[in-house]
Amino acid sequence: MHFNLNHATDILSRTPIVLRSMLGNLSDAWTSGNEGNQTWSPFDVVGHLIHGELTDWIPRIKIILEAGESKSFEPFDRLAQNEASKGKSMEGLLETFQELRSNNIEALNKMSITEDDLKIRGKHPELGAVTLEELIATWVVHDLDHLVQISRTMAKQYKEAVGPWQAYLSVLK
Repeated sequence: MHFNLNHATDILSRTPIVLRSMLGNLSDAWTSGNEGNQTWSPFDVVGHLIHGELTDWIPRIKIILEAGESKSFEPFDRLAQNEASKGKSMEGLLETFQELRSNNIEALNKMSITEDDLKIRGKHPELGAVTLEELIATWVVHDLDHLVQISRTMAKQYKEAVGPWQAYLSVLK
């Protein structure tokens, strides 16, 4: 599929709704389980998505549009949620994410990004030159990646309980 900004925002605007449907009002047994050492629970993932809304996507879009490759993006702390989410509830995180994402979609729409703008390059601290189109496409796929991660992590909480059906459930492999 060729990148289309409207298609991208269709997904980005739905992620908070999907997360609320999947995780809202669930017990900690579902939202705090992970896949083992140094893996993330659904709670951790939502905290990570919040951090991205605050420090990654829109700030980097602005850098590309305002400075191109002359200014490198700030490195992204992939573990910032560990401290930032302490003492918070899943309901609070979901509400925060929904509000931040709504504001970021509104900000993105107000930028009136053109096809030419999508080709503008920015500078990632590790990857080097990246285009605005690649950044926004990555935002979409990042959301989808974490939705898969949450589903897989939750499914694995019942890995033993499904017994012999494990053989048919690819999410458990």
